[in-house]
Amino acid sequence: MTDTSPLRLMAEDAADLEIISAAVQDSVTKAANLKFERRRHRFSLELNRFRWEEAVENPRQRERVRALLAIDGVLGARARGLTRSDPELVISLLRVEFRPGEEPPGGQVVLTFAGDGEIVLDVEVLDVTLLDSDYVWPTRHVPNHEKRRR
Repeated sequence: MTDTSPLRLMAEDAADLEIISAAVQDSVTKAANLKFERRRHRFSLELNRFRWEEAVENPRQRERVRALLAIDGVLGARARGLTRSDPELVISLLRVEFRPGEEPPGGQVVLTFAGDGEIVLDVEVLDVTLLDSDYVWPTRHVPNHEKRRR
């Protein structure tokens, strides 16, 4: 494993969020790790993030890191194609994007998951944070987006 510093990223505009989205692409989590704290106006996910930044520098260096993705200022949340009925269900996060609303700075943060799952968060302002932990481990598997051959 490398001695790379953990990522600490914040997004306050769509361009910032694109960087976070690239960092969390192909992260996996369990349905039980999706948390909406209505009173605190916060939605968070504990993720096992593939360290793309390391794989680009050294293709043989394949690691995952435990990370937290937090979205603050959340006014409401709705899910499509996802269920929390099975808390052990493993889901893969593909993208995080911001859709501006009619009244800036509000809008929607959209989390897109493999298998057409989606979470849409209505936010009063874009405020997203990605924090890596120090828990890093090697992995043999590299996420692959190629179509399977028959």
